[in-house]
Amino acid sequence: MHGESISYAYGFWFLVAVNVGLFAFFIMSFLAPLKKSEWRSMGATLAFFVALFTEMYGFPLTIYILTGFLGSKYPALNPFSHASGHLWVTFFGGGAAMLTIIHLISDGLVIIGFIVMWKGWKLIHGAKGEIVIEGPYAFIRHPQYSGLFLVMIGMLIQWPTIITALMFPVLIFVYYRLSKREEGDMINTFGDEYKKYMERTPMFVPKLARKS
Repeated sequence: MHGESISYAYGFWFLVAVNVGLFAFFIMSFLAPLKKSEWRSMGATLAFFVALFTEMYGFPLTIYILTGFLGSKYPALNPFSHASGHLWVTFFGGGAAMLTIIHLISDGLVIIGFIVMWKGWKLIHGAKGEIVIEGPYAFIRHPQYSGLFLVMIGMLIQWPTIITALMFPVLIFVYYRLSKREEGDMINTFGDEYKKYMERTPMFVPKLARKS
């Protein structure tokens, strides 16, 4: 660019498509949307990952905004290198050691999130219409959604962007409303049994100490 040997580490739209496709496959496999409300929530979820991987490999919109807004105060020698996309390292330093820690935390949350989603999906599909209050459902009422939140948090830690940071609380609200609608259906089906389950079991975040 302008005679300088600056590498532009973006524009890899094939990687954008592959990563979005992989995440969409696993998330849709474990959540399996059927109703219109579930598809609307899934559409918002997929938009989150499209925005995330577009900035990770396609075009660094967040970095572009930061360089335009902060100018010379943006602490990166080459803001359009892939390493500068790791905003925690760019702003706070730490180099390779911090990158390793970030990836360990991020990858750990993503893996745990998918495991929780898978366990929840497995129990629900094996229940044959019966109420499920075991496994992860003994700790939270909606482990599949909680697992999805863990995956999103993991990716936000690894590659924070302005758009995904704004989208995340909106998605929590979207799934909260979907969960309340699903719980209404469960109350209609299982009555007081499900109401008692709701009273002792949190929606998304498990209690630190459970009553015996």
